[in-house]
Amino acid sequence: MVKLSVVVPFYNVQTYAPDALRSLRANARDDFEFLLVDDCSTDETPELLRRAERELPGAVLLRNERNGGLATARNTGLDAARGEYLAFLDGDDWLAPGYYSQLVDTIEKLGCDFVRTDHVVCTGRSRSVQRVPHGRRGEAMSPREAILPADRSTSVDYAYAWAGIYHRRLLDRGLLHFTDGLRTAEDRPWIWRLHREAESFGVVGLLGVFYRRGISSSLTQIGDVRQLDFIRAFDQVLEETARDADARSLLPKAVRTYCAIISHHVAGAEDSKRFEPAVARKLRSMSSAALRRMPQGILAEALNSMDADRAGRLRKLRRGLSTAPNRRTGTGAAA
Repeated sequence: MVKLSVVVPFYNVQTYAPDALRSLRANARDDFEFLLVDDCSTDETPELLRRAERELPGAVLLRNERNGGLATARNTGLDAARGEYLAFLDGDDWLAPGYYSQLVDTIEKLGCDFVRTDHVVCTGRSRSVQRVPHGRRGEAMSPREAILPADRSTSVDYAYAWAGIYHRRLLDRGLLHFTDGLRTAEDRPWIWRLHREAESFGVVGLLGVFYRRGISSSLTQIGDVRQLDFIRAFDQVLEETARDADARSLLPKAVRTYCAIISHHVAGAEDSKRFEPAVARKLRSMSSAALRRMPQGILAEALNSMDADRAGRLRKLRRGLSTAPNRRTGTGAAA
């Protein structure tokens, strides 16, 4: 039986794919499979993957006929996975040698549904460790209890799918697939669903994933309309959480997080040329509508608990006012 299936989407990452593939080779075992998903790349990535299919032990090459984005590519891999456990890697990141064997040993020792791990952030030559925002480690715990408190960073804010390992029973229950077609924030509904519906999880300080940031091909560096999928993603978080038996206690966390992400994107649109002008306008319009869709009592409480800059920006958006700088005065002006 296959012990571990690793789903690795690739899209136009010819510069970085060799690092990912070399690191998979350094993690290969007879009972591991690596599901390499080509999301309809148009550069030299497909040739690199065809070679890997021949040379990398456990490699299985899959190809999407149309580019569907990261969520859809991951789903392609999940549909083909045969492993008792599952993990993810992005095609522009890489792993420490032997990391997956340690990860399998960890989840088998804890006996839980999923395990979350710290990771190494790589920006150019700079390295830093990003830790799971959860204090208790090395034991099986309730994932639902790790969602709160609302006013602090918690495990649902650490949404990286590749920072962990997942038991197959989660896949069989329909908890590991992503919302098809989401181009960004695809991990957000996914991590909330895991924490609401899985029965147990653990957190460990095992370092083995190297996350590459700041590359020009990353969607986080591209200011086009695909970035606005975060609104669809968080609408889904709110909708699903509102149906939960504990909605009263969980919704304040979901609303506050949604507000923080809206503020982050809108501030970025104001302070830089990150977004194309038409996309920046659409961002403000969609954000304003999203704020008005939220439970207004919970939203008011969230805004009252935020710092003045973020709260002011969001209140203007909720009233339908533009927060973009006035070209003549440099201050916010009505839309």
